[in-house]
Amino acid sequence: MNPSPTAAPDRPNPRPHLRALAALAVALVATLFAVSCATTQNRTVVMPPTVGGATYAGSEACSQCHETYTKQFPSASHAKLIARGTNAVNVGCESCHGPGSAHVESGGAARTIVNPGRNPESCFTCHSNLRGQFNLPNHHPVMEGRLGCAACHNPHKGDAMRGGGTAMMSASDVCISCHKAQRGPHVFEHEALREGCTTCHLPHGSVNQRLLTQRSAVLCLKCHFQQQAAPGRIAIGAIDHTPFLSRGTCWTAGCHEAVHGSQVSNSLRF
Repeated sequence: MNPSPTAAPDRPNPRPHLRALAALAVALVATLFAVSCATTQNRTVVMPPTVGGATYAGSEACSQCHETYTKQFPSASHAKLIARGTNAVNVGCESCHGPGSAHVESGGAARTIVNPGRNPESCFTCHSNLRGQFNLPNHHPVMEGRLGCAACHNPHKGDAMRGGGTAMMSASDVCISCHKAQRGPHVFEHEALREGCTTCHLPHGSVNQRLLTQRSAVLCLKCHFQQQAAPGRIAIGAIDHTPFLSRGTCWTAGCHEAVHGSQVSNSLRF
């Protein structure tokens, strides 16, 4: 006769200990997060550009030669970003142009101050997301030094976005100041132009040619409704487009080449 099996001794269940350890870890993370938020919520971190061997001269020194800029600056969007308190003393103009003592002492010699018009790095100090956009395959030639941020933006007076606010111009007028061929007037205009150039284009950079927001006919279909009128048939604007969709985009397939407006066709053809 086989002896009856011996009952296994009771072992403590490790799960309560694991639960307690997990709860402790969560509490620790929450505490660290709360401390981090509490210690940084009232701080502004700014890393002004540097100029070798120079120290801060203060905005009053800048106004001696650049009086026009300093008088206009209180109206600028950037003026609203001025930090207050002892940490911001003598940093005004120099937060974008770097310490100016060498520039003042040399009587305004070249290369003794940071010029954001020639080097966008000063702008990227705050607008860091735009550095990546300007490094996309298609972009305005800012990184190459052929165009400065001030060509489209007002850093020293008024709204930084030209054409914004109550300005008697549209934001698209900034684009048209260089892209004059798209100005018009056109006998048959593309209504999208009334919404502005940024309806179809990304102004800083894009993965698509011509800075387009979409690379294919999907761009047009954002506004021009597409429907399947019958099995295997695609209608756009009540017109059967099935035989055209495989040719390319709306503008490369030879159908709507004059995407900004036409003088001869209401279907935007040359």
